[in-house]
Amino acid sequence: MKSSLLLAMIPAAIAHTPDFKTSEAGNPFVDGFYADPDNEFYNNQYWVYPTSSYEYDKQTYLDAFSSPDLVDWTKHANILVASDFTWARRAVWAPAPISRNGKYYLYFGANDIQTNSELGGIGVGISDQPEGPYKDALGKPLIGQYYNGAQPIDQDVFIDDDGQAYIYYGGHGHANVAKLNEDMVTIGTFDDGTSFREITPENYVEGPQMMKRNGTYYLFWSEGGWGGPDYAVSYAMSKSPTGPFKRLEKILQQDPAVASGSGHNGVIHVPNTDIYYIVYHRHPLGENIDANDRHLAYDRLYFNADGTIQPVRMLVHDNFNDGKMIGWTTYGGSWDARTNALRAGASSGGKALLNTNFGDVDFSADVKMPSANGGDAGLVFRASRPALGTDAYDGYYAGIGTSGKLVLGKAEGGSWTQLASVKADVVSGKTYRVRVTAKKNAISVYAGDSTSAQLHVLEGTFASGMTGVRVYQTDAVFDNVRVEHL
Repeated sequence: MKSSLLLAMIPAAIAHTPDFKTSEAGNPFVDGFYADPDNEFYNNQYWVYPTSSYEYDKQTYLDAFSSPDLVDWTKHANILVASDFTWARRAVWAPAPISRNGKYYLYFGANDIQTNSELGGIGVGISDQPEGPYKDALGKPLIGQYYNGAQPIDQDVFIDDDGQAYIYYGGHGHANVAKLNEDMVTIGTFDDGTSFREITPENYVEGPQMMKRNGTYYLFWSEGGWGGPDYAVSYAMSKSPTGPFKRLEKILQQDPAVASGSGHNGVIHVPNTDIYYIVYHRHPLGENIDANDRHLAYDRLYFNADGTIQPVRMLVHDNFNDGKMIGWTTYGGSWDARTNALRAGASSGGKALLNTNFGDVDFSADVKMPSANGGDAGLVFRASRPALGTDAYDGYYAGIGTSGKLVLGKAEGGSWTQLASVKADVVSGKTYRVRVTAKKNAISVYAGDSTSAQLHVLEGTFASGMTGVRVYQTDAVFDNVRVEHL
């Protein structure tokens, strides 16, 4: 939340308090190419408003997503379209939502102007409901010129406890703050008579975001290149909404095992709690990733006793409670998450993998085999070159079978080598927590609460790779997937 006035409108208790370590139903949390998310809490729903991440001439609309619980998301398409703004034609970017006086406002950048002789800048859409449609409130940009060297893009709007509204914005390495009048569509003035005050912190590139917590103002911004792997988020703290903002540190950046280009954030606040999440976009792993291949994710923000923010860990969890497999790729077999767990039909080695690249890893999941047909199911890790076929990948597999064993092996070039096995009291219809820890060439496997079965081997063929799940000649149910650095 950006406004304590809005917070006062929220009931004392909401139906569900999402107290997560990350997006437990998986990141990305919605499907599609999106970037630059901002958010608000409207009518007991969490709303996220992103940029549609395509080439500039195709960025002519905005979508939004709403959720009652940060798990199940509903898409609202075309809530704002450039054709409703006579002056906007392309590069519709970085929507910033806010509500006041019974109206909903959506601020956005358009046209990517490079000089003051061009038409474009920051516009304002207004609507009677969060999902729009948002229509032009002014018939022209709210901010259509460069001031203090700041390109008029990447705006964020914040209403302070005293009712004063501010707009923070700026590209080309400069950030400004200005007051918004009560009508939310005209620029006010500071006590010195000026309208735009530069607040550029060290290393600032773009994407400012304002948040207030316990009387302290937090300014977040993005550093690095938006299309590259080094895009990141840093922050500053101040006792004033206009600064000064002295850079403290980078808190969100790429993790070579999870994703790159993690930046341009919003902050989700769970009402009436001290639970905060950073919502942002990031690039998937892989070579030759398109700069526009950006996806929405959120992870937990944790604060120290002095109010400073701990570095963000991009965690990999999936409890499938959204009924979807966003971010997963399947290779053979049948897979279905609609029952809020991942159900796999029997196949000769079907697998579902996440595009991660973990080396030293702690990887676990709940595994259940409904029928006792002699097959096995389990975890794939440090995998590469996946394809259709029984052992069509290079990497390790740890699984349990109703025939009564815990097994660890490796697939390489289509062939299978068993590395170790141990008797395990595995029965059909019961859920087991299967866990793998791998540190350099030391690999340990555990089969959870029903048995003390465990394996320990030294094997260094594969150093890193993808993680996922696999079945062989059995149907299985997987749930509560957790992957993190060891």
